[in-house]
Amino acid sequence: MEHFLQALLLGLVQGLTEFLPISSSGHIRLVALFFPHAAGKEFDPGAAFTAIIQLGTELAVLIYFWKDVTRIVGKWFRSLFGRVDRGDPDVRMGWLVIIGTFPIVVVGVLTQKFIANEFRSLWLLATVLIVFGLVLAAADILGKKTARFEEMKWGHGIAIGIAQVLALVPGVSRSGATTSAGLALGYSRPAAARFSFLLAIPAVFGSGLFEVYQSFHDHAPNPYSWGDTLAATVVSFVVGFVVIAFFMNYISKRSFLPFVVYRIVLGVVLFALLGIGVIG
Repeated sequence: MEHFLQALLLGLVQGLTEFLPISSSGHIRLVALFFPHAAGKEFDPGAAFTAIIQLGTELAVLIYFWKDVTRIVGKWFRSLFGRVDRGDPDVRMGWLVIIGTFPIVVVGVLTQKFIANEFRSLWLLATVLIVFGLVLAAADILGKKTARFEEMKWGHGIAIGIAQVLALVPGVSRSGATTSAGLALGYSRPAAARFSFLLAIPAVFGSGLFEVYQSFHDHAPNPYSWGDTLAATVVSFVVGFVVIAFFMNYISKRSFLPFVVYRIVLGVVLFALLGIGVIG
């Protein structure tokens, strides 16, 4: 029962933080520090559990942007047979999501051991929370924020795809990294966030399904049962859907400043706790 409640809490954290530029994987890592654990050894839910419950929040993205996804996918397929002009903005967007996904797939495969181990360092987490909070602030302040979603250029889409690679490090935030890149390239806040969410769909589904495969065939470490993990995934889906609606409405009117301040304060507090030995 204790593990079940822990998994539900982590699913709630995943849903609340996945779409905000504050890092869901980083928050799951931090919340789990306060769970009961063996003496001298901190508890870490692991990269496998984190990747699997992200399937819930990504399903929320798929449903929330269902019209965009079906329109883009439909036109992209029809363009392969000459039934839609290959210069159509939706066709270009389909190719940008595909091409923009390659960098994180390649780097993710090559750095798999680091993702599961070194990348989960709390010192690294505290550092990137602050550094990429400042990056988000600079992009939000200095970006022109005039370009629309439909105007996404080839070079810009690929650049944002490369920025998504940074999300492999807990604390960076997938939406934070890609949205910062979009803002820096001149796109409006809603446009940058919209492309960020669409770009994440194949990467997150691919990662989550790969972790499911590993759990069955290679016995990848996961401290929770499949029932606990499934329950956490459902919670992350429901909460994530609500958060997407809130976030898209919020950024159409306001800046990212509250998220920047939150990241910096959290990073400083984490450094302090590490420095005085409260957490290891």
